[in-house]
Amino acid sequence: MTQERTEEKSEDMGVPEALPRTLAHLASRLGVESVDRLWIFPGRKRGRREQGLVAVSRYLEGEERRRLFTVAYTAERTGKGLVVEHQIHEEGDSPPALFARVMEGVARRAGQANADPREVEIDGEEARFEELMSEFDPSLLVPERP
Repeated sequence: MTQERTEEKSEDMGVPEALPRTLAHLASRLGVESVDRLWIFPGRKRGRREQGLVAVSRYLEGEERRRLFTVAYTAERTGKGLVVEHQIHEEGDSPPALFARVMEGVARRAGQANADPREVEIDGEEARFEELMSEFDPSLLVPERP
C-alpha cells in the first residue's frame, strides 16, 4: 500500500507585533502632534519574519508643504525571542497634493506596485492615532520577558 503524503503550505504568519510596535516607535520619535497622515504598506511575510514600510507626512511649521519620512521595519521571531528593528529616513519636502503619486512610486520601488497602502489621516490629533492603535491587541506592545 502506498501512502500519499500531502503537504499543505501554511500561511505565513509574519510577526503580529511588528506593525503596532513600529507605529508606537514612530509616534515616540516623530511626535503624533506633527503627523499629518500615514501610509501603511502591506508587510511582506515569510514564515516568522516580516518586513514592512510606513510613510509619514509631517507638518512643517508655517508652511503648506509637508516633510516625508519612511519607517522601514524588519521583525523576526526566533527560538531566542522577538527582534523588531526600525529605520527612520527623512525623504524630503513636498506639497501634500503630490503624495498620491509619491506613494505609487514608493510601492513600485518596493516591488508592491499592485498593493495599495492604507492611508490614515492623523491630522496631529492624538485621538486619531489612538484609534488606529486600538485596532491591535494591546499585548502586542508589551515587551517579552527573558
